Amino acid sequence: MDHFVDIQLRPDPEIAAHHLLGALYAKLHRALVARRSTGVAVCFPGYQSRPLSLGTCLRLLGSRVALDELTQSNWLSSMRDHVTVGAVAGVPATATHRTLRRVQAKSNPERLRRRLAKRHGLNEAQARERIPDSAAELLQLPFVQLRSNSTGQTFPLFLSLGTVQAVPLPGEFNAYGLSQHATTPWF
Repeated sequence: MDHFVDIQLRPDPEIAAHHLLGALYAKLHRALVARRSTGVAVCFPGYQSRPLSLGTCLRLLGSRVALDELTQSNWLSSMRDHVTVGAVAGVPATATHRTLRRVQAKSNPERLRRRLAKRHGLNEAQARERIPDSAAELLQLPFVQLRSNSTGQTFPLFLSLGTVQAVPLPGEFNAYGLSQHATTPWF
């Protein structure tokens, strides 16, 4: 993770920034899946927990070669009018290191009840007694709204920013550019 490139959303009076960010992130996800990339990470320099926001900049991090290949491909073709792509540059020596990971909420008590009943041979009433409606978990984290290519359903991809680490932790990144344990430069 020694290089980065910023993709900045341009203001658009007709399309909200969070919709553009969702479309941009979905395109990046498809590009990373197609390349089977594990060496490109993302971060959102505008990440805020109050008010909840990911900002208007998507930062890609990785090796110079990986970022050059990605930026020179056509994955951004339909987004070119909505974004400004910076040049690939070196990560500043003063950067800190943090994790950015996906967090999934157990927000559907009905699904949890069906799973409990199936696993433990319970009937619906017993499962409802063990898992009340109030068990729904609500997250207060910034998110990007995505659409699943396999199911067609939309879902929020909640993102949790970890604490500053004293040393960078190496690892692989998934097709969303996220990792549960590996850190990315944060600046």
